[in-house]
Amino acid sequence: MQTETDKALFEAAEAVRKRAYAPYSKFQVGAAILADDGKIYAGCNVENAAYPVGNCAEPSAIAAMLAGGGTRIRRIYVTGPGTLPVTPCGGCRQRIREFADLDVEVISHGVGGEPLVQTLGQLLPHSFGPEYLPS
Repeated sequence: MQTETDKALFEAAEAVRKRAYAPYSKFQVGAAILADDGKIYAGCNVENAAYPVGNCAEPSAIAAMLAGGGTRIRRIYVTGPGTLPVTPCGGCRQRIREFADLDVEVISHGVGGEPLVQTLGQLLPHSFGPEYLPS
């Protein structure tokens, strides 16, 4: 059962997904983050003719979070086309890891199917994070 927060995240991810710039893949993705400041930040994928230059939805949402004053991800919702859950790619999983704890839930959703809820630790097991680097 989805919470009110999940509904708000889904709506934000879907609204921005419809504005994604994906003329090459035709695969529009939206991401919405609930940040530590209580606000929701969203981002979409932006493709570029000079492939692979471009942005996935998740780092676009992270950039919006940072620009808006949030610093940590508390929950993230990713939406895309089709019936299968659209999970973050490997690079995006690592980017999320930079700003989220391993127990943060990542909701992946193909809007024609059911959402998949997993922790970041499940999506990126045995990950390398900022705590491994000397301060």
